[in-house]
Amino acid sequence: MEFINGGIVALYLAAMLAFGWWGKSRTKNSSDYLVAGRRLGPFLYTGTMAAVVLGGASTVGGVGLGYKHGISGMWLVVAIGAGVILLSLAFAPTLQKLKVFTVSQMLNLRYGSAAATNTSGIVMLAYTLMLCATSTSAYATIFVVLFGWEKWVAIAIGGAIVVVYSTIGGMWSITLADQVQFVIKTIGIFALMLPFSLNAAGGLAGIRERVGAEFFDINGMGLQSIITYFVVYTLGLLIGQDIWQRVFTAKTPKVARWGGLTAGIYCVFYGAAGALIGMAAKVALPEIAGAADNKDVVYAEVATQLLPVAVGGLVMAAAVAAMMSTASGALIAAATVARTDVTPFVASWFGKQIQVNSNENPEHDVRANRIWVMVLGLVTVALAILVDDVVAALTIAYDILVGGLLVAIIGGLLWKRGNGVGATASMAAGSLVTLGTMIVLEIQAENKFDGVYANEPIYFGLIASAVAFMVVSLLTKSTDRQVIEHWNLRVAGKIQDAPVNTAAQEPTL
Repeated sequence: MEFINGGIVALYLAAMLAFGWWGKSRTKNSSDYLVAGRRLGPFLYTGTMAAVVLGGASTVGGVGLGYKHGISGMWLVVAIGAGVILLSLAFAPTLQKLKVFTVSQMLNLRYGSAAATNTSGIVMLAYTLMLCATSTSAYATIFVVLFGWEKWVAIAIGGAIVVVYSTIGGMWSITLADQVQFVIKTIGIFALMLPFSLNAAGGLAGIRERVGAEFFDINGMGLQSIITYFVVYTLGLLIGQDIWQRVFTAKTPKVARWGGLTAGIYCVFYGAAGALIGMAAKVALPEIAGAADNKDVVYAEVATQLLPVAVGGLVMAAAVAAMMSTASGALIAAATVARTDVTPFVASWFGKQIQVNSNENPEHDVRANRIWVMVLGLVTVALAILVDDVVAALTIAYDILVGGLLVAIIGGLLWKRGNGVGATASMAAGSLVTLGTMIVLEIQAENKFDGVYANEPIYFGLIASAVAFMVVSLLTKSTDRQVIEHWNLRVAGKIQDAPVNTAAQEPTL
């Protein structure tokens, strides 16, 4: 049984490497490598957006939350879907028209402030590196179960596969791999796990007969937990480099809006399906060993105990696909930020100026980007192996991302009076308050959820950031008129300074 399931997962991994070579043929310059030439049509865009946001927490974790909380376990994934919907309807068309590669480049266009740009680049790099390392650790645990490897071996081999296909073809390889991952996850969750698990539990009627009414309470996990999911995941999705980089791949603002909306709606259904699978597992497998302490084991138990052998292998591949899509997206985002934003900043300390992604020498730019992806990929694999608690590091980076950067980024898109001084003050205040609150709570913590993993740091950070942004912006000079005029032209799509692919157009799918 394990041999067959493991064979299916191994075939999937081999296919990912094949897509790396396929993507290489489409990669001619930096635009191709970093944002798939900015020419993804509705189908490819929807698939890649859904794939990058629905990782292990949504797929494996969502089933576990359903097992523990019932139908209200859907809220984590629903919050993710809400973030995709809000980003797509409110901001994605504008972002697509800017023709940039990073969040920091958007801030530079909007504020003309080096301080705001540099701060955001460093925070974003830390966040994407930790996200990639966490995802790598997550899918390695499945390899440990399937193949009996030591965890470090599982991390090294799984990480190497992601690094190779991401390095070879960049965003084109990742996009093509995402389509396979999207299809596998859709089949695995909706066509296999959901009907098989419901059948084993006797359908919804059988679930109702054997579990309490609170399992069907939409607020069963508690209002505070639900609010936390929306604050952390919905707001975080609005500003993450890994998500924005997918927006930049859209062929038109219309694709960015409606393709993203479709992906967001898909996420909502995905969350509901995961919760129902968990509820059915609670009836069919009421005493899963270790489920009380680690809800993530539920997914694997359903795959191995409730599904036929080959079907279970495909479902396990779906879990790997979910985690790999997040890892590859975070990896190319980290490399993009490192080369485009952080390297020029560090070079300026030594009086040097570096021009990146200029397309004056397309082959050189692609080669340099490949080197960055490969190097940072090796760094994240090492982090996943050596650092015991990468989740804590990711939590710190995520809190600073939301508590420190959200107001400056979204404020720049919504409030014309906001300026670079206000944005810098906002980032500083939000980041310091977030970190300070986290340190205080960690010192006083009786358990981990009162310290680094507490919600208060984000709340206090957001308040401090918003106050600083508004007060400092109002007390200082408005953004330079030329900067605003240039920004308005970019938003209108009338200026495209960033490198844009000029090769023959690919068919729109």
